[in-house]
Formats: sequence, C-alpha cells, structure tokens
Amino acid sequence: MSERKKFGLIVAVFLAAYFIPFDHPRVASSILEAFYMLQEYAREHVLFCLIPAFFIAGAIANFISQGAVIRYFGSSAKKWVSYSIASVSGIVLAVCSCTVLPLFAGIYKRGAGIGPAIAFLYAGPAINLLAIILTARILGWQLGLARAVGAVVFAIVLGLAMSALYGKEDAQRESANFGGGEADTDGRSPLQNAAYFVTLVLILVFAAWGQPAESVGFWNAVYQVKWPVTIALLVVLAFMLVKWFQPDERKTWVATTWDFSKQILPLLFAGVLVAGFLMGRPDVDAGLIPAEYVSALVGGNSLMANVIASVVGAFMYFATLTEVPILQGLLGLGMGPGPALALLLAGPALSLPNILVIRSVLGTQKTLTFVGLVIVLSTTAGMIYGTFFV
Repeated sequence: MSERKKFGLIVAVFLAAYFIPFDHPRVASSILEAFYMLQEYAREHVLFCLIPAFFIAGAIANFISQGAVIRYFGSSAKKWVSYSIASVSGIVLAVCSCTVLPLFAGIYKRGAGIGPAIAFLYAGPAINLLAIILTARILGWQLGLARAVGAVVFAIVLGLAMSALYGKEDAQRESANFGGGEADTDGRSPLQNAAYFVTLVLILVFAAWGQPAESVGFWNAVYQVKWPVTIALLVVLAFMLVKWFQPDERKTWVATTWDFSKQILPLLFAGVLVAGFLMGRPDVDAGLIPAEYVSALVGGNSLMANVIASVVGAFMYFATLTEVPILQGLLGLGMGPGPALALLLAGPALSLPNILVIRSVLGTQKTLTFVGLVIVLSTTAGMIYGTFFV
C-alpha cells in the first residue's frame, strides 16, 4: 500500500470516528446488525459451504489439466458445449453467491474463457432447483417459471456478452499463460480422477443441504440423511487420498486451497459486514436503510421500481432460499410482480461480498460490466413480466 493510500485510510477512519452519530439508535443497531450477520454467515456458510468449495477449487487448480479446461471452456471451445454445461451447473451445485466464488476462480485461473466462466458464476447460485420449486409453490407458478427460464437465459446471455466484449483478451491470456499441457496425475486413471472430483462435489452438496422451509418430500428426505452421507463420503475421500495420491500432491492441494482462502475470505467477511450494516440480515429490519423505504420504492411496475429492485438485489446478501420468504413479505407490502422477478434474478447470483471477490479475480472494469449487465437484464425482465402479470 502506497503512502498516499495509507494517509487516505487514516483520514477516512478519523472522519468516520469524528462524525458518525454512534448514539443514534438506528446507527447503533446497524453496527450490531453487521456483526450479527457476520456471525450468522460464519455459522451457516463457512464450514459446510465455503471450505468444501475451497478444496474443490484447489483440486481444480492442481488435478485438472489446463488443456481440458481450455478444450471445454476456453475461448475457442464449442459454445454449445461450454455454455450448456455452465448454464445448468446450479441444478447440481445449489450454492449461494459466495460459495460459487472459489469454483469460479479455480476454473478461470485454470484457463476457462470469460464467457463460460461468467455463465458458471451466474448460474451456480441462480439456477437452484429447490429455490425455483419453492418460488413456484409459495409465490406462484408464473413467477417460478419466469425465474427458471430467466436464470438459464441470463447465464447464456451474460456469458456471450462478456465473451464478445473481452474475448480478445481471453485469447491473449490463454496464449501467454496456459500451455495446454496435461496435469500430472501420477498414475491415476481418468476414472479415478473423476471419482475423486465427484466425491468432492457430493460432499459440498450434502454438507450444504439446508432444511427447506416448506415441506418438499425429496429435499426433506435428503436433509434427514445429509450427515451420515457426508461422513461416508469423507471416509471415501480419505481412502482416495491415501491410496491414490502422493504426499507431495496432498500438500500442494492443501497449499493451493489455502491460497484461495487467503484471497477470498477477507473480502467476503468485509463485504458481509458492510451489507449487514446497510441492510441488515434478510429477516431483520435493523440495518441503516429501513425495510419500509425499500418496499415503498418497489411498488407497481415502473422502470424506477424495477431498477431499484435490481440494484438492491445485486448488492444485498441472500443466503440460499432466503429470498423466497423475503419476497413473500415484500409482495405483501405492495411490491409489484415485475420488481419481484427483477430481485429474484439479480439477488441470489450477486451480493456486495460476491462483487468484491469478483473484482479481485477479474479486475474493476470487467466486474462493473458484469454487474451492470445483470442489473440491466433483470430490470428488462421485470418490466416485461410486470406488463403481462399485473
């Protein structure tokens, strides 16, 4: 950090300490709410969502060949293959906007083109099958169907748009940084490597499986057995690591996982604190911005209402499935159907913590372009939907 930045930081902290009215009830509750949200995030997402995702990202970086990633996800790969796989990834993963980040960083740094990587980044949390089913059951089949179709279309359109804007940089990045060679598997067969990655993904899926708020037979049944299955999968993984991997490979895997953790976790925690301070936890109206202000601004189906819903969705943090009861409450307060869809399409895939980490991977310009495209597409979809379902 340069001396100028250090000085600016000191001045900013001084001015905040001098002028912020900490004795104001709303400000005091917002500060406490920020730490409550961080605690909730740590308890519900770090151990069983992020840590498995970090280990998968480390495995991608070490045990998937750059040639394979470039072949299927690189700038010259067949688009129908790369975008088809990336755009439906959320059906399998069912992760939140933060858990998908290590996986996104892993495939992008391994050589994936920005288009397929962005499609995967958006689709991972957006196309959550249980969330779509709950949306249809609680908020109506029209909104559930619109969310499902919109999420798949958005993933593909966002990927194609980012590829069109930055595709040349992709080609230069591949030629400069990736040799396309095969990863050193040290005698493991392709089937063994596939079994290893499937086991890692299943550990993430089952460990992160939450109890649905509404009674949905299959998901409740899986929730009842999630821990026995997770423990069994961990035993299988331990066997694989002992029998199939050399000690140096295991050390490298852990070291790479730690590198991803160092890069991503501080930004996530900072983003969660800021999001909690500004807007509070999803089910608690204690943030700096009162919930009634938001609900008053998203009534009807005006352009402004849809833009506000998209922007709020893009920056607010939603834990997996929490967007459904939140929207149920907002609709009861007069939120229009168009803004509801706009928030559903922007919210689960983006958040302030998520955006901070994306910037560290893609840079400021690409991140702003991606966020802007999500907001524009969500606003457009909300306007169209609100026109037909008033």
